[in-house]
Amino acid sequence: MTLYHFIGIKGSGMSALAHILFDMGHEVQGSDIEKEFFTEIALRDKGITIVPFAADNIKEGMTIIAGNAFGDDHPEIVRAKMMNLEFYRYHDFLGSFMHQYTSIAVTGSHGKTSTTGLLSHVMNGDKKTSYLIGDGTGMGLPDSEYFAFEACEYRRHFLSYSPDYAIITNVDFDHPDYFASMSDVFNAFQEMSRKVKKGIIACGDDKNLRDLQVTIPIYYYGTEEHNDVRAENIISTASGTTFDVIIDGKFIGSFKTPMFGDHQVLNALAVITVCHLEQLDVQNIKDALETFGGVKRRFTEKKKDNQVLIDDYAHHPKEISATIDSARKKYDGRTIVAVFQPHTFSRTETFLEDFADSLKAADKVFLCDIFGSARETAGNLTINDLAVLIPGAELISEDNVDVLKRYINDVVIFMGAGDIQKIQKAYENLLQ
Repeated sequence: MTLYHFIGIKGSGMSALAHILFDMGHEVQGSDIEKEFFTEIALRDKGITIVPFAADNIKEGMTIIAGNAFGDDHPEIVRAKMMNLEFYRYHDFLGSFMHQYTSIAVTGSHGKTSTTGLLSHVMNGDKKTSYLIGDGTGMGLPDSEYFAFEACEYRRHFLSYSPDYAIITNVDFDHPDYFASMSDVFNAFQEMSRKVKKGIIACGDDKNLRDLQVTIPIYYYGTEEHNDVRAENIISTASGTTFDVIIDGKFIGSFKTPMFGDHQVLNALAVITVCHLEQLDVQNIKDALETFGGVKRRFTEKKKDNQVLIDDYAHHPKEISATIDSARKKYDGRTIVAVFQPHTFSRTETFLEDFADSLKAADKVFLCDIFGSARETAGNLTINDLAVLIPGAELISEDNVDVLKRYINDVVIFMGAGDIQKIQKAYENLLQ
């Protein structure tokens, strides 16, 4: 049994890895800032100790795993290296860890977390599968054959991985604080693809992914005719979405997901393709797909009397559009209210017009102040620069959440990758 100390344990990937190692019988503890974060509840429920950052946390005999948000000058990292302790960065540890399994990386500019959550749930319907999801959820199941994990493209961290398979949901320009252009993003995915060992499952409806050049098979999925794996006869019902699956021209079966939106069908197609390649039982796949309940902070719903409150991680214009589209399909005819907190100044500045256009799909928009990051605490614009581009948009904070009472019979979506949950929490407290 190893004693692992996580520097930055509240990070979504870090907390998921902490769960996995704990489930495998190791001793796990970690440190982080004292501000409350949604991942820490499940960690503390398992009895995993979380302490404030301090150099004295580092002791002899520990194996250190450090989050990528913290530089080599962090006091705990300095102490660990001074003591010559076994030390890993998160992505380097994960790259070594996965070799004991048949591994499936899930990557892409959008949809990674939802697809990883779906993949792990569906595969576990037939074969034991350990998993690491970007919502802070992880599970290390004894005697697992498979390992499903989310692989982030930021700073090219996913180049530390050599998985058996990779699902690529899409390629889009994001993380403008690191990537210089769309071609820079594509080149990163191209380089990652060449590290995959058995096969790539790529969304063929994304024209950028058609340019991938690899020597292993690529299985393209989507709704368009030229794909190897296709969804046909897509029908939205009150309880979800049904669709037929065609693989290499052959009808595989009719499937149903309790999720809404075209992107959810694409996610399901990617998962079904992996299961097909690994010859998992089709009926078990169908049954598991129908019972998927979603992942944390992805269209997570609560009902307060007749008002629906949705928490969603959407922080890119395309993600906002997909989330609003899902709400429209599920709650047809109801007023959709968007409460949005931009994440990082560089992303807000780069996509300012796109954010405005995507948010206009809602019936009413409220905006929170821009959430910075450890790497970026200020920028060249404010939330007012976005507000003026959206007719009728209003600013909202924890102090004036009572304005949401105007929409007591409607659907309110809280979107963002920062601490947008504080707005929802303040509103729920007001309702109580």
